[in-house]
Amino acid sequence: MSALAEAKLAVVKVGSALVVDEASGLADKAWLASLAADLAALRERGKQVVVVSSGAVALGRKRLDLPHRKLGLAEKQAAAAAGQSLLMHAWEEALDPHGLRAAQVLLTPDDTEVRRRFLNARATLETLLACGAVAVVNENDTVATQELRYGDNDRLAARVAQMIGADLLVLLSDVDGLYAADPRSDPDAPHIARVERIDAAVVAMAGGANAHVGVGTGGMATKIAAAQIAAGAGCRTLIGLGRRASPLAAIEAGARHTLFEAWASPAAAYKAWIAGSLTPRGVLVADPGAAAALREGKSLLPAGVKAVEGRFGKGDAVVIRDQEGRDLGRGLARYDAGDARRIVGLRSNEAEAALGYWGGPLVHADDLALAPSPVEPA
Repeated sequence: MSALAEAKLAVVKVGSALVVDEASGLADKAWLASLAADLAALRERGKQVVVVSSGAVALGRKRLDLPHRKLGLAEKQAAAAAGQSLLMHAWEEALDPHGLRAAQVLLTPDDTEVRRRFLNARATLETLLACGAVAVVNENDTVATQELRYGDNDRLAARVAQMIGADLLVLLSDVDGLYAADPRSDPDAPHIARVERIDAAVVAMAGGANAHVGVGTGGMATKIAAAQIAAGAGCRTLIGLGRRASPLAAIEAGARHTLFEAWASPAAAYKAWIAGSLTPRGVLVADPGAAAALREGKSLLPAGVKAVEGRFGKGDAVVIRDQEGRDLGRGLARYDAGDARRIVGLRSNEAEAALGYWGGPLVHADDLALAPSPVEPA
């Protein structure tokens, strides 16, 4: 069974060289229509899909008659501003015949690196998926600076896959996967069908950016870097040839590609990140009923909390302890410390009345990494 057939939630990234016709500088409507048909087929089989699409700067360059040379930062931002609406219109036209609704999502690095904004962006994407929309994600190049940007949409796609717990990241490229050397300069270089773990030898196989294409910033090196991010988040990565009609259907039919395996499940990787990579900013003290509920895989509700310690913001890591001081786990708070104190011990409807809004449990089960259960004395 192919990785696409096994995936439940996939992020599909397409670059400028695929979205924009090089000769005309306009959106390649025929190719986008074929990819939209692939996405619709996946959706009909019950799979969820998020698209990460480049192309705004390339389309805006044409609209603004900017010179065909390396653009300065201000020119890139202007081109992105002019081209993003064209990019979304092209996606809307491609998806509409299949009854699929496109939704624009523009992200900056803070949206995936700052925990509060990470939670907000994730909630938006999850809601769009629940509504049946196809999120079309791009970097917000109109406000990004050279110092604070993803740099390429391969990395952005990996961060999106990490954010939403995707189990497959698909990077459509101008080559059909990873080779032991650049196949453009070494036609006899062997193709690598499967990579168990990305090590120095695999990284050395990557060539430079595809500068000859004329648009985009990516190359095999950025795709391997993205695969590393995805693998650490429990997400497999598939690199396949995009420059053909219905590229996803071709891959499912057996077309050559490279599959990078993940190191854990997305949920396990996410919880390991919470447990070991974040510095707790506060403590929530749970009553016995709440402590038992947490061990059964449930969320921490305000009604089960006896005390709030420390100063933390929404999205910060907190330690959850029982009333005897034993650590129950770590999680991401969905309220800041001030609001958390205001709703301690309250039922959900009472908490909503107290705050004027309901943000859900204090710590959701999805954002909770439980500590190992204590061993009872013999």
